[in-house]
Amino acid sequence: MTTMTKSHMVVAQNASGRSMNVPIYRFKGAVPGPTVYIQSSIHGAEVQGNVVIYQLIQALKEQDVAGEIILVPNCNPIGTNIKAGEYTLGRFDPVNGTNWNRGYFFDEEKVYAFADTVNENDDISTIRDDFLTYWAECIAEKLASPWGLGLAQQLNLKLQQLAVNADFVLDLHNGPVSTRHVYIPEYAKDSATLFNFPHCIFIPNKFAGALDEATFCPWWTLQDALSARFGRSIQFGIEAFTLEMGSQEVIQFSEGKVDAKSILTYLTAKNALPHSSLAPAAMKRVGVMLKDYKTLFTQWGGMVEYCVKPGDWVKRGETIARVLNIDELDTEAGCFAVEAPCDLIPMLHFPSASVLSGTQLFKVFTNYFTLTE
Repeated sequence: MTTMTKSHMVVAQNASGRSMNVPIYRFKGAVPGPTVYIQSSIHGAEVQGNVVIYQLIQALKEQDVAGEIILVPNCNPIGTNIKAGEYTLGRFDPVNGTNWNRGYFFDEEKVYAFADTVNENDDISTIRDDFLTYWAECIAEKLASPWGLGLAQQLNLKLQQLAVNADFVLDLHNGPVSTRHVYIPEYAKDSATLFNFPHCIFIPNKFAGALDEATFCPWWTLQDALSARFGRSIQFGIEAFTLEMGSQEVIQFSEGKVDAKSILTYLTAKNALPHSSLAPAAMKRVGVMLKDYKTLFTQWGGMVEYCVKPGDWVKRGETIARVLNIDELDTEAGCFAVEAPCDLIPMLHFPSASVLSGTQLFKVFTNYFTLTE
């Protein structure tokens, strides 16, 4: 039997001293298996992941689970409630200006310090259990800093404590105006085809502050250190991904069911759903290395018509945007085209038609390659 429990965790307090909570749904199986952690809406405007978690919960009620699956929807209630008119401005901590997804903990030197305590004859399960205890203590120590922490980092560390024991971590996001894509750490490249996502970005095994990196970097660093020290490959099998599931400020229940099925397919492959027969879809998937995931910044300001949609295959020289220059409406410079500098696939574009110079107009795949047909 699989049991579901629901609890709440305090993640912050508002200026009135009232607690802000997030719900935690846990599906616990009767048989051993992996621990899975899934959260959504660390950025306040990125709400589609909450629908995906809703659809996951409906599906998991009918599934047998091996191990445990932990789901935390709307994990950043502060960000969700930062509104300006009809827009949600929940990407940055309004007090300190910090990106809500950049305050997770990683300390390479602490990983090396633990690695020095490992004996060559220790088995993998012992090393794993000892490191989990050690790393949880490191996070708790950071959270208890006598100097205090900013709002975003406090929130991130509390969520990281929920995820610290997980074998597989999925952080659900959205772009401004976007199509589906997933960030895959290079060491887990074989898992790219386990999701039904058409676009895969392969990222280096380096820490830049996000939850997926905060999950896999400690384990990757430990694996690397022990493998070099003992002269043999050591693998712990921990994986973490950022899934981008379309545009922010929008929820679509039908699309949420599609993405929930994609996640269930991945969890089936990872033995979290022992009686599931789901298999990855036969579909065209393309990949790109992070260095070739480019941002097209504007050299000008104006009002923009976006002429290509996220996911379109665009040839070099094709018009990707048209710009209206208000000061030149009576001349030929009143309207000009922005052309693709190379063959590319746009993943997302700026959400507004009013654009300042230096704006991130498009983020695109370049030098992409086929993963599956």
